[in-house]
Amino acid sequence: MSTRKPLVALLSGAGISTDSGIPDYRGPNGLWRRDPQAEKLVTYDAYMSDPEIRRRAWRMRRDSTTWRAEPNAAHHAIVRLERAGVPLRVITQNVDGLHQIAGLTPRKVLELHGTARTAVCTECGARTPMAEELERVVAGEEDPACRACGGILKSATVMFGQRLDPAVLADAVAITKGCDVFIAVGTSLQVQPAASLVGLAAEHGARLVIVNADPTPYDALAAELVREPIGTALPALLAALAEG
Repeated sequence: MSTRKPLVALLSGAGISTDSGIPDYRGPNGLWRRDPQAEKLVTYDAYMSDPEIRRRAWRMRRDSTTWRAEPNAAHHAIVRLERAGVPLRVITQNVDGLHQIAGLTPRKVLELHGTARTAVCTECGARTPMAEELERVVAGEEDPACRACGGILKSATVMFGQRLDPAVLADAVAITKGCDVFIAVGTSLQVQPAASLVGLAAEHGARLVIVNADPTPYDALAAELVREPIGTALPALLAALAEG
């Protein structure tokens, strides 16, 4: 009799980090609803062509709640699932790095939209810790240039108008096709291609669980829909998975 534990793929979105004090984007109190102009700060063409947009973007990074945020109960529940020996991969739309800070093995986290904790030069590709660049902003540099080549710096996140890293996306697709259980948590499933992974998982026979406060376009495919708060619902769901 087989005792193989199911391979779990977990797609996390902004909703998993709201309990850590990081606002989501499209929820009732989301960033885009409160300040529609904010979307320009993360739109590649606007960022590259307008120095004022870049200055505003650097101020937004400097003041971001991300730097004060700590992993919450949902992040820690995922770490417990991994430590229980369940084969696990996390595919995240988030750029906050909280999965890794919580203790999840870094190689098991695929950051579809990059990371806010690193800065990258748009010219030479040099990467530096975001904390170093923010120190320059605090010291008075409103739009710090790359120290290596003088090029425009941005966060190592995928802005609107940029393609996802094809290697990261290919890994996410392979994991999705091969998993037994696919859990989508805290994501509106409105942003492609991340959202399409849910349909792909169902198509390849995975048991689909969606944990989100609001309805999503993929709810009809789910074997289980959870509308309860993520901070309590996800730990309970993952504890049951760990027990088999």
